[in-house]
Amino acid sequence: MTFDTTIGGKSLKENPENIINNDPLEAIFALNMGDFLTEHLISDDLLSKINTSVHDKISRMKNQIQELISIYSLDKTLTLLGFNSEEDFIIYNSIAKTITQMLEIDACHIFLTNEYAKTLNRNSKYDLILAGSSFDNSQELISKTIGYNLYNEDNPAVEAFLKGESVYFKNIQDNKNWNPNPDLKENEVKTYLAVPMVNNSGEVGVLCLENYEEKDILPEYVNLIEITARLFVTSMNLQKLVEEAEQVINDENASPIELRHLRTELTAIIGDIGDEQQMFVESLATAVDAKGQYEKAHSQKVAELAREIAEYLKLNEKTIDLIYYAGLLQNIGKITLPEEIFNKKEKLSKEDWEKLQNHPNVGVNLLMKINFLSEVIPYIHYHRERWNGEGEPEGLSGISIPLGSRIIAVADAYQAMTSARPYREPISNEAALKILQEEAGIKWDPVIIDALIELKQ
Repeated sequence: MTFDTTIGGKSLKENPENIINNDPLEAIFALNMGDFLTEHLISDDLLSKINTSVHDKISRMKNQIQELISIYSLDKTLTLLGFNSEEDFIIYNSIAKTITQMLEIDACHIFLTNEYAKTLNRNSKYDLILAGSSFDNSQELISKTIGYNLYNEDNPAVEAFLKGESVYFKNIQDNKNWNPNPDLKENEVKTYLAVPMVNNSGEVGVLCLENYEEKDILPEYVNLIEITARLFVTSMNLQKLVEEAEQVINDENASPIELRHLRTELTAIIGDIGDEQQMFVESLATAVDAKGQYEKAHSQKVAELAREIAEYLKLNEKTIDLIYYAGLLQNIGKITLPEEIFNKKEKLSKEDWEKLQNHPNVGVNLLMKINFLSEVIPYIHYHRERWNGEGEPEGLSGISIPLGSRIIAVADAYQAMTSARPYREPISNEAALKILQEEAGIKWDPVIIDALIELKQ
């Protein structure tokens, strides 16, 4: 990062106190006072006050930056899909394995640019370097320095990276430019998706998803991975900015202009992170619905109704947001279950039923790997508890069940009743409210049922 740190030919990287003491004009600029003041208006007394003010301002800005980076450091951002170690190859392998599990694909490989993979392969001849893989022998593969050169534009992974657009082949073997790497078992690959990790924050690398048979990757899954890739880029660039910020905070000669620029960049990229995290959650919920063969936007409708109830109850803004996210992701466990369970026409086996019944716990385990969603875990974990204590997983009752869980449970039940299913028609709003009212105090929190009735009558 480069800052304009000179004014009148003098460097603001010098000691700010010396600059201000020697030149009143520097004090004016340091305080952003503008051109309307002239040098002769700066008395010694005012100069002394400005000097103190500037140092207070520097200290204040450093504290602000420190607070920002303490909230948005590596463990708060790059834990998107299960980072649990500072060892780079373990971090990237964790992402690759989580993606293969969620999307039921055969392999996932992560290639990073030299800039981001330098801790893995310092002397690589490649522009894109293998940094992680879903294979169990991934560490051995990484040590081989497998990668691609950017001049080989015919390679689909390179093409995706250079264009900044995903490249998808139902059967990659039909592509005359396909040059499979046997170390990655690519001679067996049929379906191939390359998703660039590129956005306005920079260019990081490419995600390669592979199947060993011709099998369509659902559009909802492609969208999820594309959003994941963008969030990954922003997270990595935020981490670079955090590292720079830590150096500036420890620099006794840091100038107000440098600190202001840094604070602005941090604030902007943190805003991007927030937007992308919400997009990620919503995309993940859509992928869950697609896999579970729910009515389209089922999770979205549950989340929106849960938010309406929370707002009606006048809960605080943060709690309302957490309830909304929990509503989106209350069926997240199904993303890790085999699609054939949902496609079966015959009676499900006991094992299948156990997998389905246990899906909230699977979802909790997955959410625990998505750091920024950790606060929604209790709401999802207990949303199948019942007011009379006869629910799951722990038999909690009454107000011992988290309020967010009670709200989601009611919203989900109402939405399920009023939505079509393959085996039944939806029931009317009036009929659903009547059933829920009859079960108030047994299954559901009576206060929440009253709120729902007020909203839906």
